[in-house]
Amino acid sequence: MIISTQWIQLNRRKFLLPLVLVFTISIGAIAQNIKGKVTDDQGQSLPGVSVIVKGANNGSITDADGNYSLTADKNATLVFTYIGYTTKEVA
Repeated sequence: MIISTQWIQLNRRKFLLPLVLVFTISIGAIAQNIKGKVTDDQGQSLPGVSVIVKGANNGSITDADGNYSLTADKNATLVFTYIGYTTKEVA
């Protein structure tokens, strides 16, 4: 039995497209964009706070208004560090 090259390419596309879609959707479900604001106990914004995803190589620093944004797994723990303050971990 001889299988044509055109038939193989057609079936490869039918197989790869759903596989790529599933992979793309699953990545979106795992990672999410996290935004927040860091304030002190009086509610004042804290600029320059380091916000790092525990066990990962990504993080962010708060802007002048204490806001930050980063991408992390849904169950990630964020580590907040700032000079003069105790380091805090938040799940």
